[in-house]
Order: sequence, then C-alpha cells, then structure tokens
Amino acid sequence: MRFSELLILAIQQSEIPLRFEPGAEESVAKPVTEMLLLWLQSHVPQRPASDFDYGQQALAQQLIDELSDQREVPS
Repeated sequence: MRFSELLILAIQQSEIPLRFEPGAEESVAKPVTEMLLLWLQSHVPQRPASDFDYGQQALAQQLIDELSDQREVPS
C-alpha cells in the first residue's frame, strides 16, 4: 500500500467531518505530506562521516521514497 493511500484512509476514518467536494481528502493530505517530506529531508545527513550517518541517510531516503509513493510501505 502507498503512503498516500494510508493517509487518505486515516483522513476518511477521522472524526473530522469533510463536507467538501470530491477530492477533499487529497487536499487535506497534500500539506501534511509536504510537511513530512520537509521534516524528513531536514534529518538527512548532508556529509555522512560514519556508518551511523550512512544508515540514517539510507533510512531517511527509504521513508522519503515511501512518502513520495515511489515505494510501497512495508506491511
């Protein structure tokens, strides 16, 4: 399952009444996704200097790929 699908499911199951036009879930999800992407990118080591940094960089890239729907979210 893709991250965007998971986020939209969560929005649909929330108690927030969305009385908007079709596509409202996507409109709500977009700024959340953008904020999470910026937050993850801020944690990517720019100049990895250790194995820990390389591991952190790889994990952050995996999460960014999932967030961008370029990779399935592990089940």
